[in-house]
Amino acid sequence: VQLQASGGGLVQAGGSLRLSCAASGRTFSTYDMGWFRQAPGKEREFVAAIKWTGFSTAYAASVKGRFTISRDNAKNTVYLQMNSLKPEDTAVYYCAATGPSNTPVSSDVSRYEYWGQGTQVTVSS
Repeated sequence: VQLQASGGGLVQAGGSLRLSCAASGRTFSTYDMGWFRQAPGKEREFVAAIKWTGFSTAYAASVKGRFTISRDNAKNTVYLQMNSLKPEDTAVYYCAATGPSNTPVSSDVSRYEYWGQGTQVTVSS
């Protein structure tokens, strides 16, 4: 699976962005997908994940209620809708894929085998 993230940019606090991650390969629909982010000088951290079925999701506490992950298996694409953005959301955002599996959707960065190149999100105060 090859992943290509896009949609990042500069936005003011309180604004919104939608990230997209386009995947190649016919087996995209069998992979769990996740979004992670990494700010300068910090470890890569979990943001959100969605099961291959689309029926199970998970969010980091810091983004719950503001971010929404979704997927369109017909388009081989996963999305991250980010609302009410804060300066602390500034980071490079990465999409990742793991699976297939029957285990619950994972927030563990080490579980994800395939990674996109990242897209920069900058939130100004």
